[in-house]
Amino acid sequence: MSKKKLIVKNVFKVFGKEPKKALKMLNEGESKDNIFTKTGMTIGVQDASFEINEGEIFVIMGLSGSGKSTLVRLLNRLIEPTSGQIFIDDIDVTNLSDKELIDIRRKKISMVFQSFALMPHMNIIDNVSFGLELSGIEKDKRYEAAQKALEQVGLNHHALSFPDELSGGMQQRVGLARALANDPDIMLMDEAFSALDPLIRTEMQDELVELQEKEKRTIVFISHDLDEAIRIGDRIAIMQNGEVVQIGTPEEIINEPANDYVRSFFKGVDVTSVLNASHIVKKTKATIINKEGVGIKSALQYIGDYDEDYAYFIEKNGKYIGLLTVESLKEQKKIDGNIHDAVIDEKPINENLQIGEFISDVAGHAYPSAVISDDGKYRGTISKSRLLKVFDEGVDNE
Repeated sequence: MSKKKLIVKNVFKVFGKEPKKALKMLNEGESKDNIFTKTGMTIGVQDASFEINEGEIFVIMGLSGSGKSTLVRLLNRLIEPTSGQIFIDDIDVTNLSDKELIDIRRKKISMVFQSFALMPHMNIIDNVSFGLELSGIEKDKRYEAAQKALEQVGLNHHALSFPDELSGGMQQRVGLARALANDPDIMLMDEAFSALDPLIRTEMQDELVELQEKEKRTIVFISHDLDEAIRIGDRIAIMQNGEVVQIGTPEEIINEPANDYVRSFFKGVDVTSVLNASHIVKKTKATIINKEGVGIKSALQYIGDYDEDYAYFIEKNGKYIGLLTVESLKEQKKIDGNIHDAVIDEKPINENLQIGEFISDVAGHAYPSAVISDDGKYRGTISKSRLLKVFDEGVDNE
C-alpha cells in the first residue's frame, strides 16, 4: 500500500478582508457569485480534500480561474489557507511557525514556475545553487549539490554558461535543476512547461517522467493542457470554480466523467494514446475448454449452440490456445484430424497494449482478436465494431 505523502483536508481559501464572513455565507448556502456580489470577496478554493501518494505525479488541471494555481500555492503556504489542514509526512503544515515552515520548504519541498526567473548576471551553477546560498550552505557543498542537479537534467557541461547563452528549453532545465538542488521529497510545478515550444515541451515531459522514475519524488503538476496531463499524470484532479470535482487516473476519468464540465475536457481526446486493451476488452461466451472428451464434433455442436461460426480454445487454467472456426474444424473433420489441428494461430493482443498499438491487428483479423494477460490467460476479445464504438462513444461498462 502506497504511503500518503501529502494529505489535504477541507481546505478553503477566501480572498478578501472578512474571510470568516464569506465562509459563514458559503455554509448557509450562498453561491460564490452571490458572495462576491455582496461582499467583494472571492472563494478561490472551496473544500478541497485529497491525498497524494509518495512517488506519484499528481496533475491538477482546470480552466483559467478554476483555482488550480491557488491550490498548489496553498500546499507550501505561499498562500495562506483560510481554513482546513495540509499534512506533509503527517506534519500539519498549517500549524507550523514561520521558522518551521522555512525549514520544511528548504528540506522537503521545492517549486518550479512557468517563468524561468533566472538571474542574468549569474552563471548557471550560481543560479542553481542560489537557494542553497540563501540557506547558508557553504560554497563547496552547494556547488556539489548544484552540479548533481545539473547532471540530472543533462546540463552538467553548462555550469559556467550564462542564461542568455542557453535555449528556452535549457533555461527551463536550469529552473528544474534549481528545484532539485535541495533534494526535495516533493516538487510543485505550476505550468512549468507551458511556455516551451511543443517539441521541447514533450522532451521535458519525458525527462520529468524519467527523473521521477529514478528518484521516486512526489510531483504535483499544474496544467491546463489535457494531453500533458494524460501523458505524465498517474492521477488527475479536475478543478471547477475552486472545487475539486473529480480525481482519478486518466482512464477512470475518461470512462466515467463526473459531470459535463469534466466530459467537455475529454471530448475528442485521442483514446489510442490513453486506453489499453484491458479497458475495452469484451468477454465472449464462445469459449471451448481443452479437456478429455472434447473433439471436433463437440466443438462444432458447441459453436452452433451459440449461433456463432467461431470460438476461442483455452486450457483448464485459462491459458489461451487459439481460435477455432467452423470452417477449420470441418476441414479437419474431413481428413480425420483432431481439434488441435483446427486451431488458427492468430496473434493475440496483450491486455496492457495501448489501442494505438493494436488497431492494425484487429483490422487485419477476420474474427475478433483474443486478448490475453501477461501470463497468457484469455481475457476476452476486441472486434472491429468494438473499436468503432469506443472511438464514437467512449468506453461503456457492458
